[in-house]
Parts: sequence; C-alpha cells; structure tokens
Amino acid sequence: MISINQPLPNWSIEPIFGNEVPTITDFSGKPTLILIFSLGCPGCLGRAIPFANRMVFENEENLNVIGIHSNFEGVDFTLEKFQKAKDDFFMRFDFFKDKNYDTTFLDYGAGGTPHWLLIDENGNLIYSIFGSDPNNGLLRLDLKIKEIFQKESQL
Repeated sequence: MISINQPLPNWSIEPIFGNEVPTITDFSGKPTLILIFSLGCPGCLGRAIPFANRMVFENEENLNVIGIHSNFEGVDFTLEKFQKAKDDFFMRFDFFKDKNYDTTFLDYGAGGTPHWLLIDENGNLIYSIFGSDPNNGLLRLDLKIKEIFQKESQL
C-alpha cells in the first residue's frame, strides 16, 4: 500500500513503442506527475491527457510527466491504437502499459482512471487523486503542483 510522504514503490510497466522502461529513480531530482489512464476512459481522453500535455508544456524543465496505460477491464489495445491516440491527442509525455493490465493500478491504490500521483524530487508520494473533473480533481492537482514550485522558489 502507498502512503503520503513515503517513497513510491517502483511501477510494473511494459514498453509500448519499444522504448526502454524507466524506473522511478530515473526521475529523481525533480517532481514527477504520474497519470494512470485508459484509452477506453472518456475523462482520460477529454480532460486528463490534455491536462498532462499542459503540464509538460508549462513545466517541461521542472516537472517529469509519465503515463501508465492501465486497463482494469482487461481489454488489450493494439500498437496501432496506441499510436493513433498518441498522434490524435498530441501526447507530449512518454507512456507505458501497466503489466497484466492493472498491476500498478492495484499496487498504487488507483480509484479508477484517470488517477494521478505526484511524487517529489526524492520519489516520495506527495499527492494521490482520482478523477478529471476540472473543478475538483484537476484544480486541486494544478494547485498542488504550483505549491511545489512555490516552495522550491523560496529555498
């Protein structure tokens, strides 16, 4: 089970496009935003992926963003579907498949898709939230990310 202010255990993910699978420690040194999403999730496609893209665009030098495609319904997506989604949604962040559809999803206690995890530069979990409602989940997440950068600028 994951806990706030504790190190996030490594994920169990697989490559989609043949790229090397990173570990959490590969992202140390700056905060990391993890999006657990599914191509079968309307909220992921309509709000979460665009939000993750915005985070990359606005914070590219200061924030890592990674996606984990999880499908707790057990439906497999083809490489062509992943490529089409990457192109159609102009995905600016690397994303990978969850092992066995939902291993990381379950390990990280995701409430569904999209689920967001924010870890600090040392790999400790700062925030975990389910959803993509613009006035709830995404607003809270956006404020939490700004809070991190505000603290860093005060150091």
